[in-house]
Amino acid sequence: MVKSVKFKKPVYVGDAVNAIRIFNEKEVDELIFLDTEASKAKKEPDIPLIRKVASECFMPLCYGGGVRSLQHIRNIVAAGVEKVSFNTIAVEKPGFVKEAANAFGSSTIVVCIDYLKKFLGREVVTSLGGQEKSKYNPFEFAQLMEDMGAGEVVLNSIDRDGTMIGYDLDLLAKVSEKLSISVIALGGAGTTEHLKQAAQQTNISGVAAGSMFVFRGKHKAVLINYPSSLTAQLNKLKSDE
Repeated sequence: MVKSVKFKKPVYVGDAVNAIRIFNEKEVDELIFLDTEASKAKKEPDIPLIRKVASECFMPLCYGGGVRSLQHIRNIVAAGVEKVSFNTIAVEKPGFVKEAANAFGSSTIVVCIDYLKKFLGREVVTSLGGQEKSKYNPFEFAQLMEDMGAGEVVLNSIDRDGTMIGYDLDLLAKVSEKLSISVIALGGAGTTEHLKQAAQQTNISGVAAGSMFVFRGKHKAVLINYPSSLTAQLNKLKSDE
């Protein structure tokens, strides 16, 4: 298991299966398990590893990385995974998302939208782990993915990845206001206050984080953590609205 900053210089933070066991004990709501090198290396999903992870994971599990065919999805679901996430294939062939949603149902299909800001401040959707820029901006691409049948989109800010400075609230608000499917915030969370801001100031369905749950303190010591009252706090914020 590794953690990057702005998709660069990944740092080893422990064995994934051991981390999952700790997250089980801390009653995490859902886990997104991503092979960030698969598409760049043109690797297929590692089904034996996915099966091992799924067998240890006592919470809903989403897998992404190297998915390029309906058979890949079929194998991943058969391994015990509830949701399958696309990135590169969705950018290269948006119609594949429709095929997958028709075959497996929208609730199974997640599209992770990695985006960054260009020099003029405009956002652009990327693929291949942020290496390739597409013709889409995240707002129009999220709408396209909803039209193609995706049941959920994850908006992941590359510029904020691993920085722990807070989410891109402006874009999250803009996208979540228009979409009828679930929108998940990712990229930049560093404190529970950041999670609350996203829940209060946007119409997102959920918040996701990486660094916040594997690092602790100003020196970023590796410590798998998850606040026990977090879910209750966020649910209360939504219900109060």
